[in-house]
Amino acid sequence: MRSQPRRDQPGATDPSLTLRASLIAPPLFARLGKAYHPCMNQRLIILTEGHTEPHAGKTAASVIRYRGDDVLALIDRTQAGRHSGELLGVGTTPIVATLDEAGEADALLLGIAPPGGKIPESWQPTLHEALRRGMDIISGLHDFLNDDEALKSLAQQHGCQLVDVRAQGKNFKTIARRKGLRESCFRVHTVGHDCSVGKMVASIELTNGLKQRGKDAHFIATGQTGIMVSGAGLPLDCIVSDFVAGAAEQLILESQDHEIVLVEGQGSLVHPSYSGVTLSLLHGCLPHAMIMCYEVGRDRVTGVEQVEIPPLTRIRELYETMASIHQPCAVIGVAMNSRRITAEQAADERKRQEDELGLPVCDVFRHGADSLLDAIEASQRKHLASLAT
Repeated sequence: MRSQPRRDQPGATDPSLTLRASLIAPPLFARLGKAYHPCMNQRLIILTEGHTEPHAGKTAASVIRYRGDDVLALIDRTQAGRHSGELLGVGTTPIVATLDEAGEADALLLGIAPPGGKIPESWQPTLHEALRRGMDIISGLHDFLNDDEALKSLAQQHGCQLVDVRAQGKNFKTIARRKGLRESCFRVHTVGHDCSVGKMVASIELTNGLKQRGKDAHFIATGQTGIMVSGAGLPLDCIVSDFVAGAAEQLILESQDHEIVLVEGQGSLVHPSYSGVTLSLLHGCLPHAMIMCYEVGRDRVTGVEQVEIPPLTRIRELYETMASIHQPCAVIGVAMNSRRITAEQAADERKRQEDELGLPVCDVFRHGADSLLDAIEASQRKHLASLAT
């Protein structure tokens, strides 16, 4: 069955969102004890105060996209009266100024992913108010809620949970061993020319597209937003560097009963700040194929703007070199993020990159993901055939 393009106009609603979310994983946090985390099946209010835009607010955008039925409102007094579609490009979740206006919810989710993962100090009054209302607080930031004694005390008084999604990575201490990997499980890894270009979204959309075609596909989350969306995974950027590859390998070992796994990428090999996690993840998940993700028009490294991003041809070469040390692995398609340009410009950019790279290129929202799904299925067939010889 062919997947269908989604409408991408700001504010447009997508009737398949509930289906799409249900395709990713079992109910969130149903299997604690492995790599699962307890923040699902709750009515949510998302806090994005002062940061309701697609880059810093990418966690909010993704939770609305894939768990939209769970989200009652966004809190951002600077944007009150608007909705998520206008500012994040997804859904029509109302934006309000206060918790009083947001409705009754089970939890307050911190919906931003700023560089360094700090909780804005100005958010403290809202966090305290949420706890006094009996709401849990869910955070994927590097600043742990449970390290704040005032928040801990207030949570205990009101019987609330402080859920630090990244905290589960602190105690992981296993190195990669390259043992027990099932080669008939086809491993696809999304990689990027920079951070925050859509690697998680591409992984989820491709997973869902493969499932709609009847494939046994599984999304593997490696970052806080993916965990919040799917209910499983490990936050690799919070794990001691020696053990990042081991964590990626562990996620593969726990998921390789599936026919195809889509492993969410992190950072970029050409990002001076995050390349260490990128390379460890690449080696730990040992992919058979890669989907390269990029944002049209982005030519400077995010957060390190004095550094230019190399051409895609060079970045592709770097990924294929580092992924092929022990087994052949190629980029088989390109997921283009064209959110900043018009549909006509996106069509021209798509053709230009297809001609230059000799690979299928698409924006999974504007164009649908079929060309990438075809590439994955063809690559999987080739891989399985090689195992039979």
